[in-house]
Amino acid sequence: MVDFHEVAPQGYTDDSALPLTLQKATQHVSGGLRYIMAMTRTAWILITLVATALLLIGCGGGPLLGDVTLSADTFAPTEANAPLTIAYTVSHDATVDIYVLDASGARYDLRRAQPRVASRTPYVLRFDGTAPTGDPVLVRRLLPPGAYTIVVAAQTNAGQREERRLALTITGDEAPLPDIENLTVMPAIISPNADAIDDVAEFTYRLPVSATVDIEVIAPDGAIIPVVTREDEGPYEQHHVWNGKRPNGALLPAGVYTYTVRAEDRFGNLAQRQGSIELANVGQPEARIVSAYIAPQRVMLGEVITVTVRVRNTGTVPIRTYGPPSGFEYTTDEVFSSIEGGRYAAQAGGFWRLGMDWDANSGGGAKRYPFRWALSARPPEQWSAPGVEDFFMPGEEITIVGRVRVLQRETKMGFYVGLIQDGVGFFQDRTGRTIVEVGF
Repeated sequence: MVDFHEVAPQGYTDDSALPLTLQKATQHVSGGLRYIMAMTRTAWILITLVATALLLIGCGGGPLLGDVTLSADTFAPTEANAPLTIAYTVSHDATVDIYVLDASGARYDLRRAQPRVASRTPYVLRFDGTAPTGDPVLVRRLLPPGAYTIVVAAQTNAGQREERRLALTITGDEAPLPDIENLTVMPAIISPNADAIDDVAEFTYRLPVSATVDIEVIAPDGAIIPVVTREDEGPYEQHHVWNGKRPNGALLPAGVYTYTVRAEDRFGNLAQRQGSIELANVGQPEARIVSAYIAPQRVMLGEVITVTVRVRNTGTVPIRTYGPPSGFEYTTDEVFSSIEGGRYAAQAGGFWRLGMDWDANSGGGAKRYPFRWALSARPPEQWSAPGVEDFFMPGEEITIVGRVRVLQRETKMGFYVGLIQDGVGFFQDRTGRTIVEVGF
C-alpha cells in the first residue's frame, strides 16, 4: 500500500506559509483519501479470503476421491450397444489407477498412474469389457462372464492415497478369441533392388475368426511403415506381400526391421505377433548408354551391320542380365525369343539387356527391340552362372557388340538402341539413331 503525505504546493517551502482556509481544505482532502484507501485495503482482504475459502471448499476440502460411480452394476459387452462408464472426481492433483479384479484376484489395468488435475467435473472412462492382459500374443481380451471388482485409486505427490471399490457383474456369451496362426514371413532377408531375387517378403498366416488386420514394419530409427491397414479378413489362410519400400515407393535403408501383425475382432479382442526382417543390398538399378555406333551406314541386302555400345552401371546395386551374349548375330527375320529354341525369351522383371530396333519395325510393343544382348562383356562360360546369367556390377563400364544381317527389303532403315528391363520397361529409349541405306 502506498503512503500518502501532505506536501506543499510548488513554490512553497513550508506549509505554514499557506492561507488558513487552504490549509484546512488540504487537511480535509488528505483525510478523505486516507479513509478511501483504508476501505479499499479492507475490501481486497475480504475478497481474497472469500476466494480462498471457495477454492478450499471446491477442490481442497473433503476426501481426495469424490463420487465414484458405474453406469450399471451388470454389463453384457457382447450384447451392449454402448460401453459401461466409470465416473470419478479428485479434489487434489493426483495420479490415478483404474483396474479390474476378477474373482481370483487377477488384475487388469485400465489406467496406470495417469495424472489428473483437481476438478469438480467428473472424469469419465468408457469400458467396453476388454482389458490389457500382459500376454505378448493376446494383448487385449474381452473379460469372460463373472464377478469383478472395479477399483479406482488416487494418490497425491504428498503421499495421500484413497481408493473406491465397486462390484460389477459381466454377463453374456464368451466370444472365441482371435489369433495369427502359422505366421510365416519369407524370406527373412530381402534385397529390394529389382533384380527379381528376394525383392519382396511374403506374409502368410491363418485367422481362426474374422478380424480386422494391420501389418506394420518399424525401421531401426523408429519410423513406422504401414503394409496393411484396417483390412477386414475372414477365418481363412491369408497372404500379403511387402516390397521392402515405403508406401510411396521410396527406398528404405538397409538394416534389421521389426514387423507386427495385429488382428482385432468386433468385440475388441486383440492378438498380435512380431518378428524381424532384414533389408540388404537395397537400391534402384540404373545404367546409362555412354556411346553407340552403328556401321556401316551403307550395305547390300544380306550383309551385316555391327552395333558397338558402351554401357555404364551408374547405380548402387548389381544389374542382373542374361543372353544371348555379346557378339551374337541375328537376321532381321529373327527376334530374341525365337532363337536357340526360345531360351532367351523374356523372363520375370529384374533382367536387363541391351536392345536394337528400327523405325519401320511393325512388331508392336511386345516385339519392340527384337535384337537383344546381355549386359556383359565376358564370355558365357565366365558368367556368375555360366551360360545362364551374369551380373553387371555398380561402377562397371563395358562394351557390347551385336550383329544383324539385313534381309529386310527397305532402302533406308533407321536403327537405334536402348536398355530393356524385362517385364518392366525401356530405359534410355531410342538412343544413337542411325540411318542405314540398303541396296538390292
